[in-house]
Amino acid sequence: MSTDALLNVRGLHAGYGETEILRGIDLVVGAGDIVAVLGSNGAGKSTLNLAISGLVAAREGSIEFDGRFIHDASPAAIVAAGLVHVPEGRRIFPNMSVADNLDLGSYRRASSQRAANRERVFAMFPRLRERASQRAGTLSGGEQQMLAIGRGLMAEPKLLILDEPSLGLSPLLVEEMFAMILRLNKDGLAVLLVEQNVVQSLDIVHRGYILEHGSFVISGSAADIRSDANLKRAFLGL
Repeated sequence: MSTDALLNVRGLHAGYGETEILRGIDLVVGAGDIVAVLGSNGAGKSTLNLAISGLVAAREGSIEFDGRFIHDASPAAIVAAGLVHVPEGRRIFPNMSVADNLDLGSYRRASSQRAANRERVFAMFPRLRERASQRAGTLSGGEQQMLAIGRGLMAEPKLLILDEPSLGLSPLLVEEMFAMILRLNKDGLAVLLVEQNVVQSLDIVHRGYILEHGSFVISGSAADIRSDANLKRAFLGL
């Protein structure tokens, strides 16, 4: 786990119209870290991801990535800087081929390495190689999630935000997905894992934050969070 801050969010407020969703968020992801943001539906997880990615404006506070403030930057500039967001629900292009979906991931960043990065993704996800010419919409849910993550990797991210990657997957595929995320991190990629799956997320992350009603109510090491009585009551019913 690194002590060098790659992503540094301070006092972030954001929302929609007159509704404030995020209420003073402080979040740090170090270079090489894998950090979890955990919370139930409606806690503000997606709004946090969208704000970091430049798709929702920050009303107050700052977002610093790789030494540069990005809270006023465009989404395209944020991707070009190396912060890549794999959204909830996969958001693939169903009528395009698997290969074309992957290539779109390098549109703003790493286009010169497109072929090499596609081979890297195929090596990581052999099923995508087998289905390279197949329409993405005909893939299974697990294969579509592989494609969404592979598309993110095509941009050679410095930080990969994964929004609910286990959503809708079978228990076996969930295990495979978390093992793959851990491998990516061990290869040096910083990951911000945003999930409802508390138990398996805490098994692989260095640190975590628990989000409730737009604020972090618990933060610390995975071990500290796992043993916190408030977490057990809120998420595990203990």
